[in-house]
Amino acid sequence: MSKKQTAVVIGSGFAGLSAATGLARHGFDVTIVEKNSTPGGRARQFTEAGFVFDMGPSWYWMPDVFESYFNRFGKSVSDYYDLVRLDPSYRVIYGKDDVLDVPASISELGKKLEQIEPGSADALRRFLEEARYKYEVGINEFVYKPSVSLREFADFRILTSLFKLDMFRNMHKHVRKYFTHPKITALMEFPVLFLGETPRRTPALYSLMNYADIALGTWYPPGGMHRIVQGMVKLAEETGVKFRFNAPVHRIITDGSKTSGVRLENGDIIQADVVVAGADYHHVEQKLLGDSDRRYTEAYWNNRRMAPSCLLFYIGVNRRVNNLLHHNLFFDESFDAHAAEIYDEPRWPSKPLFYASAPSVTDASVAPEGCENLFLLIPVAPGLDNDTEAVREKYFNLIMDRLERQAGHDIRSHIVYKRSYAHREFVNDYNSFRGNAYGLANTLRQTAFMKPSVKSNKISNLYYTGQLTVPGPGVPPSLISGLVVSDLVAHEQKARAHEKLV
Repeated sequence: MSKKQTAVVIGSGFAGLSAATGLARHGFDVTIVEKNSTPGGRARQFTEAGFVFDMGPSWYWMPDVFESYFNRFGKSVSDYYDLVRLDPSYRVIYGKDDVLDVPASISELGKKLEQIEPGSADALRRFLEEARYKYEVGINEFVYKPSVSLREFADFRILTSLFKLDMFRNMHKHVRKYFTHPKITALMEFPVLFLGETPRRTPALYSLMNYADIALGTWYPPGGMHRIVQGMVKLAEETGVKFRFNAPVHRIITDGSKTSGVRLENGDIIQADVVVAGADYHHVEQKLLGDSDRRYTEAYWNNRRMAPSCLLFYIGVNRRVNNLLHHNLFFDESFDAHAAEIYDEPRWPSKPLFYASAPSVTDASVAPEGCENLFLLIPVAPGLDNDTEAVREKYFNLIMDRLERQAGHDIRSHIVYKRSYAHREFVNDYNSFRGNAYGLANTLRQTAFMKPSVKSNKISNLYYTGQLTVPGPGVPPSLISGLVVSDLVAHEQKARAHEKLV
C-alpha cells in the first residue's frame, strides 16, 4: 500500500476548513495549523456576561451552496446544525418612521414595491428572472473554476453567455433599467456592499446576489453563525483532518521549486507534500516566503482594489430594544457619499450608513433573559490611520443616536457589555492586508483569472485559498474556494504521479 500524501493547510477559516476536508476526501493526510486558539477565522465566536457574540459574518445567504458542500461528503446541513428562514428577511431604515420590511415572499415584496413605484412588481419579476439565470450560470459555470488559465473559459457556451451575464455593464445602470425610485434602487444595490465595491464599478453579473437575497432567502442557524464552523470542524475531523491551534506559521519551508512543509513560530516543523495557504494571501507571500519565491510584488498588492474594512461593536443590553428586526440596514444617510469615502477618497466617513444585527430577536440563546445582543457594523476604508479609541467612541455615539431614535428609547444607559473591533484587530488576529474585512473587491478587472492565483508559479506544490483569490469575498465563495483548490491539488498530484509511472 502506498503511503498517504500529506498536506498542511494554514488557517481554519471557511476556505481553510473546506480545503482541508476536500483534501482529506481525496486521500491526503491533512493537518490544519491555526494561529488563534479557536477555529473559524473571521467567523469566530466569544461569550461575555452571558451574551454569545458572532465576531464576523452574520448573514446566511445561498443555502444551496452550504447544502452542496455537505452533500459532497455524503452529509447534509441538517446533520450538523439547524436553520430557520427569517421573515421578514431584514428591515431597511430610511429615516424615522420610514422603514421597509423585506418579506420572504417575492409576491409580497412586489406589492410593497408597487406602493413605492407603480410598475415595480412586474419589474421585480423581470429583474429576478434575469438574476436567476446569472445565479445558475455563474455558480455552475464560473465560481467552481480555479481560473489558472484562460483556456478554462474557452468553452463556446461560456463565451456566448458573457454578454447575457452582463459582465460589461455595471450594477448602477442595470438596476435603473428596472427601477427609478431611490428607496428601491438602494435596496437592490445593497448586496453589492458584500462584494467590496460601488455599484458603478461592480459588473451587473452580481445581480445574482439579488436572486440569492430575495428568492433564496435569509436564514439563520440557531446558536449563531459559528454553528456552521462547528459543523465544518466536526465534518473535517470525521474525514481525518487534524488541528493544531495557537500555532502561527513562521515560514513556509522551500527548497528550489518545492516546499517541504512549514515551520511554526515555536520552532516545530510540519512536513508536507502540499501546502495550502488559507491565511491572508499578502501576509503569506510577503512574510512567510523569501523574495525569490513570491509571485506578486508589494507594488502589485498596493495597486489592488480592496474591499472595505469595518468598525464593529459588540453590545450587550440589559433590556429589549424596540423596533429592530434580526437584520437592520440604516440607509438614512447618503449611500453615494459614504461609498465615496470608502473607495474614491478614503477617509473616516462623515455620515456613515450602518448595519445593526439583533440576533436575540430570533434566538433567545445568545443573550440573558430580557436582554438584547447587538452587533453594529460601519463599513470603512481599509488602511485608515488614526484608529484610536477616541475615533471609535465618536462613531459609536454617532450611530447610537440614530439607533436610539429608531428604537424610541434610551439604550446607552442599559449597556452592560461593550467591545469594539476594527483595523488593528483585523491585522493582529488575521494578518489582514491593510486591515480589510472582506478581501479583494469584485471589480471586472479583479474577476476570475485576474485575481491573485490559487497556484504559486514559483513553488510547484504551494496553493492559496480564501477571499483574496477566486471566487471572491463572502462565506459561500470561501467555501467554494476551498473545494476548488482541493480538487486542483488532487488533479495535479495525480497527474504528477502518472508522469513518474510513465
